[in-house]
Amino acid sequence: MRSLTSLAAAVLALSLSAFALAAPAPAPRPVAGERLDHALLWGRSLDQISAAMSVKLGFQVAPGRAQDGLSNRYVRLDDERFIELLALGGRDGALDPGAQADQAALHGGAGARNFGLRTEALDAARAALLTQGLSATPVFSAAADDPDGTGPGTAPRWSLFALDPSPLSGRLFFIHYPPARADIAADRRIAREHPNGARELSALWLLSADAEADRAQLARLGYPHAVPVRLAQIGARGYCVAVGPTRLLALQPDGDGPAAEALRRGGAQIAGLSIGVGDLARAQRRVERGYERALTRYAGLAGASFLAPTQDDLGLWIEFHERGKSAGCGGAGG
Repeated sequence: MRSLTSLAAAVLALSLSAFALAAPAPAPRPVAGERLDHALLWGRSLDQISAAMSVKLGFQVAPGRAQDGLSNRYVRLDDERFIELLALGGRDGALDPGAQADQAALHGGAGARNFGLRTEALDAARAALLTQGLSATPVFSAAADDPDGTGPGTAPRWSLFALDPSPLSGRLFFIHYPPARADIAADRRIAREHPNGARELSALWLLSADAEADRAQLARLGYPHAVPVRLAQIGARGYCVAVGPTRLLALQPDGDGPAAEALRRGGAQIAGLSIGVGDLARAQRRVERGYERALTRYAGLAGASFLAPTQDDLGLWIEFHERGKSAGCGGAGG
């Protein structure tokens, strides 16, 4: 009896081992960012891009500061997401490597090439990405004398690292913030009150010649949920990839059309941003007045949407949709 029991136990152990070998590996977990944080959007000048965002599109543009060779302003949205507006012409000083690379691609024009994902565990995120065989810069932080910081002896206002080279069509960095000082947090809440009713930065559109390559790299980063999509409004197809409550669209041209023309003119780029608004009719009327033309709604990935004709002003498209219909990619279709 004892020998039979031992034999049965051995057979069971062998069967479990075989099952473990045959079972599929679990899907990778996100190794870094929990959600989209912000995009860096360059203008031909700071006043030019600020006017386009405020007068034509109806955003409130919040003040920034001159820093080294550039100046910035902000369009702040809920959950601390934002668009950072940039232009050359700050204080004397060299541009950082990311800004230099952007300017090499944009040649002083408008557009976006850089974006960030937010993480609450920056060092752990960096270590996890290095184990994936990716290259990353050291972590660097806001200066100790940052006028918007929380004072000596406290955590810097932000810390970040970038993947260099980026595995994606846009340059990617990961950023962490400690709790903001009370007065700064109050200023940010005020800055989120937009005449066009904008509330959230829900999606970012990456455009390249190979959407599948971006999809595969996002899966490598731990974002494997990709749904095939087609954006008829710009003549593009690719994938919607969920990053927490936000989305990254990995796109390529789908025949001739606006996406193909944008790729010919600017190469791989951030081709668009999706903005959730509280009242779509209000936002549409504001943009129609700003651009002095009628705009047509369409059934987008987040429901009823319209596309602002911002390519000449911003070097990318701004899509508006109703807030709260943007989480994940479950409703996306090809």
